[in-house]
Amino acid sequence: MPLISSLLLRGLMIDFLETPSSLPPWITDEELQFCANKFQQTGFTGALNYYRAMDMNWEILGPWKGAKIIVPTKFIVGDKDVGFQSFGTKDYVSGEMFRNLVPNLEVLVIDGHHFIQREKAALVSDEILSFFGQKEYL
Repeated sequence: MPLISSLLLRGLMIDFLETPSSLPPWITDEELQFCANKFQQTGFTGALNYYRAMDMNWEILGPWKGAKIIVPTKFIVGDKDVGFQSFGTKDYVSGEMFRNLVPNLEVLVIDGHHFIQREKAALVSDEILSFFGQKEYL
């Protein structure tokens, strides 16, 4: 079993998360209840399947190991995103290997968490539109 799925299944990933005393301003009670109802219907299987299939995905994508992504790319992430703070992701994103594999990369780390597109919707939208506006082919 891959390390990440093992950690998730054993509940260790939850240790990274803070329990807020109130909802953040970017989600309403109604939106949270909608998500909770969907989760109650479907469970966490879909999300876990990504991690369960991680080894298989590595095998399937093996022929493209080391291939460069040459299209212009913008990577936007929240600085408090558990995925960004864990497993060496932060170092990888700021390191040379990522930039070598994605030579036309722009990285933007902003104050926020995992749902950065909800937390900072206007900023993320502005950044995406600005990025598209810089590209001659659009």
